[in-house]
Amino acid sequence: MNKVLILLGPTGVGKTGASILLAEKLDTEIISADSMQIYRNMDIGTAKPAKEELKAVRHHMIDIIPPTESYSVGQYIQTVIPVIDRLQGEGRIPVIVGGTGLYIKAVTRGIFSGPSADWTLRDELLSAEQAEKGYLFAYIQEIDPEASKKIDRNDIRRIVRAIEVCLKSREKISLLQKRFTRPILSEFIKIGLTRERRELYDIIEKRVDGMIQVGLQEETENILKMNPEKTPLQAIGYKEIAMYLDGKITMEEAVTLVKRNSRRYAKRQFTWFRKEEAIKWIDVTGIHDSTTIFNLIKDMITRSYPGIPFRK
Repeated sequence: MNKVLILLGPTGVGKTGASILLAEKLDTEIISADSMQIYRNMDIGTAKPAKEELKAVRHHMIDIIPPTESYSVGQYIQTVIPVIDRLQGEGRIPVIVGGTGLYIKAVTRGIFSGPSADWTLRDELLSAEQAEKGYLFAYIQEIDPEASKKIDRNDIRRIVRAIEVCLKSREKISLLQKRFTRPILSEFIKIGLTRERRELYDIIEKRVDGMIQVGLQEETENILKMNPEKTPLQAIGYKEIAMYLDGKITMEEAVTLVKRNSRRYAKRQFTWFRKEEAIKWIDVTGIHDSTTIFNLIKDMITRSYPGIPFRK
């Protein structure tokens, strides 16, 4: 069976530099699995690969739409499948790199896209949750008990989507997912990078400081002028700076929030990936050199999957 290599892990763990070397040594291309790097003009806050890195290896699913457009997981899969098919047809192994668990799940286990987003309904549901904390989880438990068992009661975004699908399709999302979800037929080699939590948080906080220094505020101002969709503005970094620009908080408070929310996001990523099956984890605590991280990845792949054609 054709293979697909997935390099995953939380934000700031060290995937980007190692992935460039990995793709070069496999003579292949990279498919991003980051739900915010798909947007053009959102470079600093999403920590996109540098221009030199993008030139070194061909990347897909980066800078594909403006912030004024919405983008679904279903669209992601429809775009990614032809790229995977082409690379495999050329005898190459696609390398998927990222930290958006839903994108990786969609590739490896299939995805149910469901009805399109109904922002009016979503706003109503979120308002109900604000008025009575726990309301939405109780609601999904009532209308689709099976679905509620697979969703964390604090994952409001997924709960809202589950309720939205049930109400708009008039069927339980749990039944629709079983009926329409189809996986990509490939052998998935999943390599995960991890770090000691405190070290990762330190890296994240320094990255945030760097983003502020190189112009995250200006980038956010430019995006706001575009009248963006709701989803891009909910990205960590942009939403907090937007609050500052709106006069709701100070710049110092905004930076503190960005760091806190980035740490929490990394923690959620760890939780998500720990539930994924067959990931071979590599602890890169104390290692900050991309070449060293790549060599660890190469050794893991060579031991576990002999026959992968690395260049010398």
